[in-house]
Amino acid sequence: MELVSNQPIEFDVFGRMKFHPAFHQKHGQPYSESDLEYLCKYWETDGMQLMALALGRPEGAISTKVAKLKKNGRFDYYKNLNKHW
Repeated sequence: MELVSNQPIEFDVFGRMKFHPAFHQKHGQPYSESDLEYLCKYWETDGMQLMALALGRPEGAISTKVAKLKKNGRFDYYKNLNKHW
């Protein structure tokens, strides 16, 4: 992975890192079942910043995905899947 040194790291009004190609390689790609299980299983212990870096997606995208999974009742499903993690 090559760090793009000429592009500054920016943060939104909530202090979350905005999209940066050096850190968010999977931005815009669909979530795999393994990604969703990892996200739900470790969300409460690892938190948004670490999850975003681990999954290669911006913090805002991770936060939005968790909110949607909880709203649709899928968060606990993936948290307890025990297939990949």
